[in-house]
Amino acid sequence: MGGKILAAVRKTNNIRLKNKLIISIVVVVFIPVLLVGTILTASYRQNVLDQATQQTRNNVDKIKKRVSDILRVPIEISNKLQVDDRLSNLVNTRYEHIFDLVKALWDFRNFRDYVQIYKEIDNVRFYTANPLPINNWEFLSADESVKNSDWYREALDKSSSSIGWHYVPDETKGNRPYLSLVRRIDFPLYRSYGVLVIDLDPDELGGILSQEPFDTMIFDATGFIVAAKNPQWVGRKIESLDFAKDLSDKPAGAYEFHYEGQPTKIVVEEVVPPFSRNGLKVVSVFTIDSIVSGANRVSRLGFIIIAASLFIACVLIYFTSSLLSRRLLLLNRMLNKVSMGNLNVTSEVDGNDEIGLLSKQFNHMLASIRSLMEEVSESHMQKSLLELRQRDIKLKMMASQINPHFLFNTLESIRMKAYVKGDKEISNVVQLLGKLMRRSIEIGARKITLKEEFEIVRCYLEIQKFRFEDERLTYKLHLDDAAEKVEIPPLIVQPLAENAVVHGLEEVEEGGIVCIEARVESDRVVITVEDNGSGISEDKMRAIGISFQDLEDAEEYRIGLRNVHQRLILTYGEGYGLKLESPPGSGTKVTFSIPLGGKLHV
Repeated sequence: MGGKILAAVRKTNNIRLKNKLIISIVVVVFIPVLLVGTILTASYRQNVLDQATQQTRNNVDKIKKRVSDILRVPIEISNKLQVDDRLSNLVNTRYEHIFDLVKALWDFRNFRDYVQIYKEIDNVRFYTANPLPINNWEFLSADESVKNSDWYREALDKSSSSIGWHYVPDETKGNRPYLSLVRRIDFPLYRSYGVLVIDLDPDELGGILSQEPFDTMIFDATGFIVAAKNPQWVGRKIESLDFAKDLSDKPAGAYEFHYEGQPTKIVVEEVVPPFSRNGLKVVSVFTIDSIVSGANRVSRLGFIIIAASLFIACVLIYFTSSLLSRRLLLLNRMLNKVSMGNLNVTSEVDGNDEIGLLSKQFNHMLASIRSLMEEVSESHMQKSLLELRQRDIKLKMMASQINPHFLFNTLESIRMKAYVKGDKEISNVVQLLGKLMRRSIEIGARKITLKEEFEIVRCYLEIQKFRFEDERLTYKLHLDDAAEKVEIPPLIVQPLAENAVVHGLEEVEEGGIVCIEARVESDRVVITVEDNGSGISEDKMRAIGISFQDLEDAEEYRIGLRNVHQRLILTYGEGYGLKLESPPGSGTKVTFSIPLGGKLHV
């Protein structure tokens, strides 16, 4: 898994910075914003639709309650008439004279009182089973058309306690249909019956629906629309409406249909009054687009704002990435020039951002490289000059030795004759001189150990001690065991010892001491050459300090302090040169150090 991720990351390294920034803005900003906007818009749209549906349910519930309140009025009236003795006597009495019947009909004012008292009631009539001699539009004899009607037969077939609600034409009002309570009234005392019909006022029902925000209607069990916000729907069968033709069998709930080619939400609620064998259904219809149009408008506005913002962001990213790419390409051209060997270029990319800082670091790096190259060149030149001088010294030494082997053989012969004659001191000095010259000739350019260097110094000091007699010169040598095998360039300590004897003790008549010590301190070997001579004056110290920096000093000073100082610096680097301490009249102390490992300076 980690390898796949690493491979994918490496592939992205091949994409240009401008394309990376554009891809990043698309992946990190555009797609998430689009997804979030889509989700929020859909959620907002659905929330609006749910709120509208719930509001419609609430409105339908209110309509249901109000319709139930209206229907309760004819139910109560029918309950009263069912036990009304006056109605029973009027319908079942046999009148001898028509006048008596007319008077009885006129005196029975209950139906008219109900119509006047209750605004929900438009008309009340009663169909008698026994025909009356006369009708007064309140008490009617059922003719054949009435007897054959579904509502009338259903009322006769059911119990008197069962109420039916039907859309019934009223012949007393030009056969205008009304939503009516239809109920059978039994007269057990007379073993007769009749059918009570109470018409509801259509204006009351229509008034309930007129203020509804959506198309709303009420239809009975047979599918007749008894009231509607749209008056043109009243009296039509529910099946005649394409969007609602299947609603007659639908239970209460919310459904989706298509109305006039648009997705439509329909809320259905049932109204079943007490003691009723059937009921009504309240239906509210609203198109989804009419509800969510505001949400869609807000969504479109939001998407326009998002698109404009993303477009501006893309334009800014494009120009920013182009600016970055141009600066990076300019820096890349500078790098190409450096790779071709041109170290004299200078990056002109400005600014304090990361690229500007990189440009400044690039210029600083080139300046450091040029400085280092100059130092290396100077170091090589000094090293070459040192090698030339060392070869020159060797040539001069070899030139001064016509035949080294002849000289060594001669010195050995002198030593043997002195020894034979009993002059051991001369014999010993001649032996030391031969040993010193042989070691100096055999060394060449190779490095030697401190032990070998100290042996050369000892030979030199013994010879000088012979020359100055014992009272004038004594010496002390101390070499730490841990420093014996440390390698150094040849003839480093010997010239310092020679300087101490020749110059330091120049004015000392007796008691001259030269102390040479090599001790290990941490990661260095510290070497000290000290004498008790008259010291060095301030002017001469300044001259020596200047000579340490002068590569073209006079010929006679090449094998002296300056030579040793420069050889140490060239071999080990700055900080490894000679350090002089010489208060006037207190002798001279020369100190230098070398790495304990004896590694050369690079």
